[in-house]
Amino acid sequence: MGSIPTSRPNSRTNSENSVLSDSVITSAVSEDASSVQMQSTTAHRADGGRLPSERSEADWFTPFEPLPWLRGGHAQTLAGNYWRRILTEIPHEPVAVEVDPADGSRVLCHCHWQPEQVRADRLSVVLVHGLEGSSDSRYIRGITELAWDAGCNVIRMNMRNCGGTDTWSPTLYHSGLSADVGTVLHYFAGLHGLRRVSMAGYSMGGNLVLKLVGELEDQAPDWLMAAVGVSPAIDLAASADALHEPSNRMYERHFLRNLMRRYRGKAELFPEIYSMDGLGPIRTIREFDDRITARYSGFAGADDYYYRAASARVVSRIAIPTLVIHAVDDPFIRLTPDSRDALLGNPAVTLVETQHGGHCAFLQKTKGTRGTALQFVSQNCRHWAEVTLVRYLMATAGHADGG
Repeated sequence: MGSIPTSRPNSRTNSENSVLSDSVITSAVSEDASSVQMQSTTAHRADGGRLPSERSEADWFTPFEPLPWLRGGHAQTLAGNYWRRILTEIPHEPVAVEVDPADGSRVLCHCHWQPEQVRADRLSVVLVHGLEGSSDSRYIRGITELAWDAGCNVIRMNMRNCGGTDTWSPTLYHSGLSADVGTVLHYFAGLHGLRRVSMAGYSMGGNLVLKLVGELEDQAPDWLMAAVGVSPAIDLAASADALHEPSNRMYERHFLRNLMRRYRGKAELFPEIYSMDGLGPIRTIREFDDRITARYSGFAGADDYYYRAASARVVSRIAIPTLVIHAVDDPFIRLTPDSRDALLGNPAVTLVETQHGGHCAFLQKTKGTRGTALQFVSQNCRHWAEVTLVRYLMATAGHADGG
């Protein structure tokens, strides 16, 4: 899923080797039902070792306080999509990365590099957008500005076909292509000798990020330090079906229009592979995935695709520090009880679940920068999730040179 226009979570105490050990990491909704409450603690690696920064949870976490007139999930989602931003243009280098030598598929990455003399030691953040988004999606640009100002290298990755690259791959893109993200990570880590790398994804991109770290289990490269998923589409089947609920049809129609437009374009570019013949009317995301995504991507059908591509299968195996941010009032991203239990039961994962926030929005009351060790990531920003993920990555991984 991407930027467009359940039951209450359970409390749980993390085990001794947790990323935030000695802390009660709760997903319990606070009294005013606006945000979770999390106690202060000291950050630790998944293996129990103390992080070099020795910063506490309080340095990166502040409760989400939604704008009082934007408490509903739909209101947050729509406002977040159209909220006016003034973003700084940061110099970047466009780089094409081959992700599949078998068919020559490439993805476009926009790279923002710190000066060469410090580049390898600075935290590098790879950002992955949502369904029908791109490296220019507003939340991607917003995170880029925050991370850049914090001294990070930033790599804005486009999925296959996105960002104006439909001719770069004969394939479609889908939620199972976590290997593409892994290829991008390895490519830039090797090219620049990066010592500290992290990644963050929104919605569909969040699923890809979580799927990759889950598939890596405890075999992640030493330089891969942390991951974040915001409004991640962990449970694909439940979320796809939620899009067809009457209150969510406007989102489903939006996605379908864009997906069908892209598919028609691919059929024109690669008529020997794709055809419009015999498709019939496609009125739901599930129908699109059953008749098009599954057919051309090696799945038996929509159910097989949703099962195999969902990060829900592997989140219990995540072994590097990982933050998951999810709003209970997200209109269409569903987090099933089993997936919630898997996240809460994994000591490497911190689940922050807010009562409000919508889908990929989390528009907050702004406030001044707190006098903490992480004051370079200001809280005076309307977009709480963007601030929180950058602060988390800096507290958990940070720069090797201490910059």
